Amino acid sequence: MTAPVDASIAIAPEAHAHANQFALLGQRRFGPFFWTQFAGAANDNLFKFAFTVMVTYQLQLGWMPPAMAGLAIGALFILPFLLFSATAGQLTDKYDKTKMIRFVKNLEIAIMAVAAWGFMRADAAVLLGCVFLMGLHSTLFGPVKFAYLPQVLDARELTGGNGMVEMGTFVAILLGQVAGGLLVALPQVGHTTVAVACVLLALAGRAVAQAIPPAPATDPGLVINWNPFSETWRNLKLAHGNLVVFRSLLGISWMWFFGAVFLSQFPSFAKEVLHGNEQVASLLLVVFSVGIGIGSLLCETLSRRQVEIGLVPLGAIGMSGFAIDLYFASRALPPAAEMGLAAFMAQSVHWRVMADLGLLSLFAGLYSVPMYALIQLRSQPTHRARIIAANNILNALFMIGSAVIAGALLKAGFTIPQIFLFTGIANAVVAFYIFMLVPEYLLRFVAWVLSRIVYRFDVKGEEHIPAEGAAVLVCNHVSFIDAVLLMAASPRPIRFIMDHRIFRVPVLGWLFRLAKAIPIAPQKEDPAAYEEAFARAVQVLREGDLLAIFPEGAITRDGSLQPFKGGVMKILEAARAEGIDPPVIPMALTNLWGSYFSRVEVRDGENVAMVRPFRRGFFSRVGLHVGSAMRHAEVQPEALQRRVSGLLESQPS
Repeated sequence: MTAPVDASIAIAPEAHAHANQFALLGQRRFGPFFWTQFAGAANDNLFKFAFTVMVTYQLQLGWMPPAMAGLAIGALFILPFLLFSATAGQLTDKYDKTKMIRFVKNLEIAIMAVAAWGFMRADAAVLLGCVFLMGLHSTLFGPVKFAYLPQVLDARELTGGNGMVEMGTFVAILLGQVAGGLLVALPQVGHTTVAVACVLLALAGRAVAQAIPPAPATDPGLVINWNPFSETWRNLKLAHGNLVVFRSLLGISWMWFFGAVFLSQFPSFAKEVLHGNEQVASLLLVVFSVGIGIGSLLCETLSRRQVEIGLVPLGAIGMSGFAIDLYFASRALPPAAEMGLAAFMAQSVHWRVMADLGLLSLFAGLYSVPMYALIQLRSQPTHRARIIAANNILNALFMIGSAVIAGALLKAGFTIPQIFLFTGIANAVVAFYIFMLVPEYLLRFVAWVLSRIVYRFDVKGEEHIPAEGAAVLVCNHVSFIDAVLLMAASPRPIRFIMDHRIFRVPVLGWLFRLAKAIPIAPQKEDPAAYEEAFARAVQVLREGDLLAIFPEGAITRDGSLQPFKGGVMKILEAARAEGIDPPVIPMALTNLWGSYFSRVEVRDGENVAMVRPFRRGFFSRVGLHVGSAMRHAEVQPEALQRRVSGLLESQPS
């Protein structure tokens, strides 16, 4: 069952007001939040990286050798995610999210004031304490960040908004690390400069947060459970109540596992495999961050401004493909003296490595943004933040797991390129497993490919498809892939009633079974199957989902609209008998007659389909025209046929 969208989305005053995701930056509901998040991510990384450089190169600490500095700082930063994420999720659901953001930014100012004192005194113990506190700051902010967006953006803006936040986060991480490394290395004034920069960034973030509009609590009556262990378990059970959401949480956590393997190995990869210096290691981080940012921004363009989880398998394919190619590109590089940035870039063999790394991270952006948007859209608003908090805990555990496994592989004698190869293959296996558990990802991917590569699919009136609740979609039947194209047009899953014979078609039959399509046989041929189909159709409406039916009863054999049968009325009458009165949405598929999947060919006097591959080539234009919901008194087979016919006539041929 699809979770209802937060009611506050409906009152967002600027919904649909922007042409693209960048225009959101000029709107109060998004712009101040974006820059608050940006400043926080930049400050986290400026502080951590400056501290890491300081204890690695500038201080001689017997109790923390340089080789352990990065590990200790990383572990201390992640620890609060394990301890306090459950509490952070509850606080975010219970209180106004804007007030939570401002509280967290006030906390950041206090932490950075202490950190500034620690930098000026070169006191590593104080700074380690601040690392833990900044981890706490990020733990509190994480659920707010992802629960705020679906409360102020509508469903068609979520992908673009998440893409902007993901891009901004990685750019902020990159700029923070570069600034931290440069500032702390300044002679005599490095520590003081870092101290001032950290405090100023915290103050800037708090100032911008003041402009964020109110975001009311979604569960103000919640009683806080301060036990992190029992609450974490409860949050995981909440998430598990919606299997698509829960398995998407696992998919995101796997992405963090995957990314952590590469990020943790960049210094060693640059030095031992690429024979580069610190500048080359920094270049790897730049390429990775830019790739993630580009992939995140591409999601809105590739998704037709809806939550398009069909991009997730595409992202997984790219992540595995380029991780595996990175192994082949780097496994046999000849020994060389340590190179600076210019010498490294002058060798063409290194460009393949950079391309693999950039494309790998680009596809990781395509993978993660739709998953985050899906979780936001499908989670119950009252406990959305707690589910996101559970995700943060899983992310931390998976990242710790990645460090343990990578360390074990290195101890077992694996080279760094071999670890990349292992990770790429493991990603393919895990992704395939997730897509089999949640067929919706695979189905949407097939629909995405067909609607953007095989065809140029134009949708008009998609806003008439309800964002929540039950509805009956009524469409003409032109080809064997009509259902796949309807999937591509809808941001929500659709259950189809389909002629039982289509399930015998190779590949398509398997696809429709995966989509849990409802087979229907003529009443005279199989009365039991006929009645079972109607019972299952009413069950779909009872669960608040979308049901699609092709009232012609069969694919057209001459391209014309056939008379509509009365099955749709039987479904509506049975639903109304149970108190369910779903809207009926007329639809018309256009320009599909004459395509490979339509019965345009004549063989032995019969109209058949799928006998001349690519008979219209790639990118032939097809369309879908969605009409407004019909009034209940109007819904009759003849009236439905007239509405669909009118939609067909209003589209150019």
